[in-house]
Amino acid sequence: MSSEVIALILGALDTIDGIRPATPLGAESPAWWPWDPRGFSVDLGHGRVEVRVAAGQLPLAPLLEKATAAVRTALTGTDWSDARLRLVVAELDSAAFGKEEGVT
Repeated sequence: MSSEVIALILGALDTIDGIRPATPLGAESPAWWPWDPRGFSVDLGHGRVEVRVAAGQLPLAPLLEKATAAVRTALTGTDWSDARLRLVVAELDSAAFGKEEGVT
């Protein structure tokens, strides 16, 4: 059940431009892996959901509001529908600052 909920959360994040799951493995994973390593960015606990994300746009507040609404909708009808939801910005992509040189 939890792997299905994680897939729902990842799918919800995929609908939001400028945000992606933050994984210790980077943005792209080898296609031959038999699992989606983006799932490592989601922690499901008793009464709580935490998702680590990487933001690629600023300002953060509206971006996180969209992502929160999408994830909350994805959780509807699951055991985590009433859970405390926490999105943690673990990374800020240099794309958030535009195409300026020298931004890393």
